[in-house]
Amino acid sequence: MRPNPLKAKLQRGERSYGLFAFEFLSPGLAQAASQAGAEFILLDMEHSGAGIDTMKQQLAYCRGVDIVPIVRVPTHQYHFVARVLDAGALGVMVPMVETAQQARDIVSWAQYPPRGRRGAVLGAAHDDYSGGSVREKFQAANERCMVFVQVETEVGVANVEEIAAVPGIDCISTGYLDLSNFLGVPGEFSHPNYLAAIDRIAAAGKKYGKILATAAPNEAFAKEYVARGFQVVCFGTDVHLLQSALSQRIQAMKS
Repeated sequence: MRPNPLKAKLQRGERSYGLFAFEFLSPGLAQAASQAGAEFILLDMEHSGAGIDTMKQQLAYCRGVDIVPIVRVPTHQYHFVARVLDAGALGVMVPMVETAQQARDIVSWAQYPPRGRRGAVLGAAHDDYSGGSVREKFQAANERCMVFVQVETEVGVANVEEIAAVPGIDCISTGYLDLSNFLGVPGEFSHPNYLAAIDRIAAAGKKYGKILATAAPNEAFAKEYVARGFQVVCFGTDVHLLQSALSQRIQAMKS
């Protein structure tokens, strides 16, 4: 089974940068992102409108490419988490996590027994339709899977210490736009209330040895979060990257 070099790298304390893919889910996207230096691609199902068939295609395109596919599912439900892992995702991100029980459920859905309650399938997409030892495959699937939970509401921030303490959660991720909105300061990423929430999330992650992740609209934003101890930065979305690059060129020509 395919290993997950991203998980090993992050567990060593290193940083990683990747693409937040939202709109342009084409056959060449994973290869293009990899050639640009991305080590992972975060494929969105929450807001993009993409379904499991599109995700299965994208995950297939990642095979043979030096890039780790992660899928953000629409919500915390078993069939979303398990299906994207069955389709070949090496990590799953769940939005709007607000309680430790939700976090425990997500871990259970992402892990085979004895760690969790994920239903078994072999000889399918996630193990590249191959044979081999059943026990070893289940163990390998558990070891390589990364579980990201997004803490992006005022309720999630209030409970972030309990969420971070849940065994099996690999990464605490922010959702900067949602977080600012739920805190009543939409788009104000320098507001004291927003920054206090970010600091609380970061402190909880560090206390319990969790990796910290964020999306980032630009380099300045990313550097600020890296300085706070964030190891994972998702640049994007793909729409924003295209628009910003195109706008720069058009403005350069007009000036």
